[in-house]
Amino acid sequence: MKKMNIGNQLMLLAFMLLASTTIYAQQPALQYFRSNDKGGLNVFETPKKDTIKFEGLKVRIGGDFALQFQGLSQSNDMVGDILVDLSSNFNLPTANLNIDVQLADGLRMHLRNYLSSRNHNEGWVKGGYLQLDKLDFIQEGFLSEFMKFATLRFGMDEINYGDTHFRRSDNARAIFNPFVGNYIMDAFTTEPFAELTLQKSGLIGVVGVSNGRLNQDPISGDDGIAFFAKLGYDNQINEDLRIRLTGSVYSSSDKSTRDYLYNGDRAGARYYSVLEGVNDTRVSAFLPRLNPGFGYQTAYQINPFVKMRGLEFFGVFEVANNGDDTVGGGYTQLGAEAIYRFGITEQLYIGGRYNSVTGESSDATPSVDINRLNIGGGWYMTKNVLTKLEYVSQKYDGNGFNGSKFQGAEFDGIVIEAVISF
Repeated sequence: MKKMNIGNQLMLLAFMLLASTTIYAQQPALQYFRSNDKGGLNVFETPKKDTIKFEGLKVRIGGDFALQFQGLSQSNDMVGDILVDLSSNFNLPTANLNIDVQLADGLRMHLRNYLSSRNHNEGWVKGGYLQLDKLDFIQEGFLSEFMKFATLRFGMDEINYGDTHFRRSDNARAIFNPFVGNYIMDAFTTEPFAELTLQKSGLIGVVGVSNGRLNQDPISGDDGIAFFAKLGYDNQINEDLRIRLTGSVYSSSDKSTRDYLYNGDRAGARYYSVLEGVNDTRVSAFLPRLNPGFGYQTAYQINPFVKMRGLEFFGVFEVANNGDDTVGGGYTQLGAEAIYRFGITEQLYIGGRYNSVTGESSDATPSVDINRLNIGGGWYMTKNVLTKLEYVSQKYDGNGFNGSKFQGAEFDGIVIEAVISF
């Protein structure tokens, strides 16, 4: 991958900052849309409030930019398979190009392109979808009462399994993530899907279907199906208190699905070059995540979210089990975030996150244990510009890592991230 010197990185940062202030002033308002700035913080499913009048076709061009300065160190206990020495330096910047189009009243299209990422420094289409919140293009008033609380999505994009994907960094779109990295077991994938979301009186229901595939192929026999669903409750109890609780399930079949639920992100992980061994013949852009690697599986994720004035809590309880009972294996993930937002517009925050994954790749293999701690804070300089500073520590334990570069491995240090989204 080509490297970009520090001078060019700073020039690109300045250009994106200027572009964000220029373009944002010209952005059209779109219906049933999550704002790609601080205004979209703690927004999960797109709201069903019909507050934007349709006034013809509108095109919204947006973007994301993220740059980190990383100062990490690492070590392991494996003799003869040592990890590379890390130095303090800038990572390669990442950027997204977002296109959102209001096609008709209640009909909207979204497309996201990765212009540069850790895994691909060339342009790459992430995916997109068509969202229907009204069916007036069929006939005015068609199923209007049902569509007051229903949303349909069709596309090749991320599916609505769990709530972590609403808060994660999507390549350069890191403005909703209070920390630099995503969860160790990152439930995020882009697949062809159809999805129905129902929202009424705080109740949430989602049902969807996909083929479980990241890369499509019309070869006969490759016809796996994946189902996903979510039930939950989300309500602003009063001016100070909001409570949300959801439970999600994902289940894929054994028909050559090659499940990508935890391996569908093509952008790459944060914390560059960690766990990279000096003897590695191939460098992974997705470390330090853990992908269970099951060909097909059943997964569950439960997410509580509570916001009491400036204090927030977000939790994760997740289980992923191998769909092949003859092999077995499974992993459990726990996560807890405590964030305190303060300032006139809650533009400042401090907080911490604990994340752990334990489990086995099969019934015949010993268990592994990964633990991560993040402590840090951030400042929304404007609604489009966020800076973060965090301390991160991640440790590997368990007999399942013995004899590999992960035996007794750990890394820790400071990471600074600058984010621009508009």
